[in-house]
Amino acid sequence: MTVERDRLVVEIQELKAQVGADSGTSNVPPSQDKPWKPLSERIKTGRFPGGQPGHIGKTLEMSAQPDTVIVFPVSGQCACGHSWVDVPIQDVLARQVHDLPETRLHVTEYQVEVKICPHCAQRQQAAFPAAVPGQVQYGPHVHALTTFLNVVHFIPLARTAEIVATLYGSAPSDGTILLNLNVAAERLKDFEAQVKVALLAEPVLYADETGSKVNGKLQWLHILTCASYTLYGHHRSRGYDALVAMGVLPDYRGTLMHDAWRTYLALPMDHALCNAHLLRELRGLHEFFGQEWAGELRRGIQLVYHQRKTKTLTGDGIVAFKAHFDTLVTAGLETNPATERTAGQRGRVKQSRARNVALRCQRYKREMLRFLDDDRMPFDNNLAEQGIRMMCGKRKASGGFRSALGGEVFCRIRSYVATLHKQGMNVWDGLVSVFAGDVLLPVCLG
Repeated sequence: MTVERDRLVVEIQELKAQVGADSGTSNVPPSQDKPWKPLSERIKTGRFPGGQPGHIGKTLEMSAQPDTVIVFPVSGQCACGHSWVDVPIQDVLARQVHDLPETRLHVTEYQVEVKICPHCAQRQQAAFPAAVPGQVQYGPHVHALTTFLNVVHFIPLARTAEIVATLYGSAPSDGTILLNLNVAAERLKDFEAQVKVALLAEPVLYADETGSKVNGKLQWLHILTCASYTLYGHHRSRGYDALVAMGVLPDYRGTLMHDAWRTYLALPMDHALCNAHLLRELRGLHEFFGQEWAGELRRGIQLVYHQRKTKTLTGDGIVAFKAHFDTLVTAGLETNPATERTAGQRGRVKQSRARNVALRCQRYKREMLRFLDDDRMPFDNNLAEQGIRMMCGKRKASGGFRSALGGEVFCRIRSYVATLHKQGMNVWDGLVSVFAGDVLLPVCLG
């Protein structure tokens, strides 16, 4: 009877944790949170929100070379009756309005001469530029704009055409926009190959993945990133097959930061685990299951991270925290003993959530605490999570993809845009260069 009661208590706790889970106590995305905002994991600094003392603000500044100058002369006469016409100008005050010019498509017509030889009547004409293959076509700036709106800002095809029509009076068709995307992806193949080589040479990479729909069926968008490069991949698999298709991680031998997903952990490289995920799990164990060791471990990790950020963490402090870490994990294992195999039970024995977290902390302590011993290692996997968060925005704004090829095209262009942005290069100039036939490569690849 006691065993059955204990089982029911654990089951009720699991159900409460499942119902009450949010982005602060589990790996549930923030988009699924209740209306209230989850508590932040940051330790309060005592500073007010917003700009801090000494912060240099930004404002719209006067242009030294205005495009148009309109002068308003002083006219009429002074109160004494003297005319202002012949009075010399003492000073000029200026105000500026920064506005968009009137927009319309700029049409360039290319004409080639045709001549007929007076002796043999042979007809000869000059050659059109290679970039002008058809009778009428859009130029690289229009192609770049439709790609920019669709891939960078996730605006659906029909709305992209509507925006272009509203601004410029002419709307490319959905087929033309799709053709633009395919052309851009084809011309960025060399860029993608060079990024893969560059990522292999990086000492630390960050990886993550999220769901992506293709014709309503679940597939996966993957990201590999670092401070200088970003590579996206789209695949029907979340597992090893997708990593092979991306062509980096199977050959990578640096350190990979991730969220402890077992496919990553099976790769032959050094690993670092995201502590933001761990903090959420520890909070959930403390709040829903009354696991005091988890709450204390969470507070300890937060404190040591804060000390590291403020450069107040000493070598002795690191040693003391690691010992405290071991003590709390041991307490977690003792509080949550292993579930024994029952007679006739086959396969792996399911353990409690708290025990699984404690076992992971015990097994991967070195990977979790790398940020204490290696200045290159961050505390969490935010770089990858920020890079993949845009897919959530795309799902909401324009849905999924119509085909697997559409996902691959999107990822290649998005990799190019994200890499340009990281290296401080102009994304618009880059997209125009793709359609102009001379791809602007990031500095480190050019």
